[in-house]
Amino acid sequence: MIPSQRPLFDIPDDVAYFNCAYMGPFLKTVRAAGHMGIDRKSLPWMVSPADFFSESEKARSLFATLVGARPDDIAIVSSASYGLATAAKNIPFERGQKILLLEDQFPSNVYCWRELARRKGGKILTVKTPADQDWTAAILSAIDKDVAIAALPHNHWTDGALIDLVAIADALRKQGAKLVLDVTQSLGANPLDLAAVKPDFMVAAAYKWLLGPYSVGFMYIAPEYHDGEPLEYNWLNREGSEDFAGLVDYADGYQAGARRFDMGERANFALMPAAIAALEQILDWGVLEIQQTLTAKTREIADRTAEFGFTSLPESFRAGHFLGLRCTGGLPADLPAKLTAENIHISVRGSSMRITPHLFNNDADTDKLVTALKKHIRG
Repeated sequence: MIPSQRPLFDIPDDVAYFNCAYMGPFLKTVRAAGHMGIDRKSLPWMVSPADFFSESEKARSLFATLVGARPDDIAIVSSASYGLATAAKNIPFERGQKILLLEDQFPSNVYCWRELARRKGGKILTVKTPADQDWTAAILSAIDKDVAIAALPHNHWTDGALIDLVAIADALRKQGAKLVLDVTQSLGANPLDLAAVKPDFMVAAAYKWLLGPYSVGFMYIAPEYHDGEPLEYNWLNREGSEDFAGLVDYADGYQAGARRFDMGERANFALMPAAIAALEQILDWGVLEIQQTLTAKTREIADRTAEFGFTSLPESFRAGHFLGLRCTGGLPADLPAKLTAENIHISVRGSSMRITPHLFNNDADTDKLVTALKKHIRG
């Protein structure tokens, strides 16, 4: 269990922030790294050609360590949608085949697949929310010989419902289907066994559970796709781009491995140092330790709010860093605004009030949240 890390964040004592699934706050060290990057950009004569490569390679290596991959397997992207569009461009898909999605899945992991199905004459297969809350069983029962791609999260973004990716990946491989993951709502707070799951593509935006900057993300790309087509064509990902004087000698080849899929301007001199500082801190804490600590926090909130009518998924069916609270008859429409007025910050997604803490939360935050919910629900 990790004790509260609130001193490492700039969060006032009267703010109870339970909204990491919306946006994770910067650590003080991350903010300082970002400021350093901005200051450096104001002195461009201090930026050398080597700087276009060194920090992005460090970030790539840190992310590879986080997921248990090689740096050559990691691309630096701007967003989850960028990575998912890259996957959609590179996975073979034929007329009549199906793309498996979840009901109420996050739109970035829907739109590119709808477009692919439309262009190729395929079909979207949407797995409906199971009445027994067992998403894994529902997905497994939907996989058949016509499913070519399954585009999934590790847990549902509305209520944290957990998916057994190892079992699903195994079933997909037996059918020759491909697995694409958007783990923006889990990576950094929930362990993922990449060697066991073996996704074809896996993307995560950095600004939520990775506690990093907006407009930066990372994507794992399985080695068999390393000769694929990038989403855009830029100079940094080309072979020999370290030689600025030779950039007019246009190269057909790419940098090694997944680097060909890097976004343009990946060397962002303000955001990349911030991403590095955030990844370093998460690795220092340990993802398993983060998950165990957050599981205890959400368990306590679930137990205490159940006393006055809230329900949530059983702990075995949800990711420990996520808690979706529901109540009979639905949530009061004005509840989020009332909580915000008391400096308690949550999200409502679908029918769930989403409680997503992190290591900056303390016991006082939990007491404040529970007390306010009891007051507003009981009147």
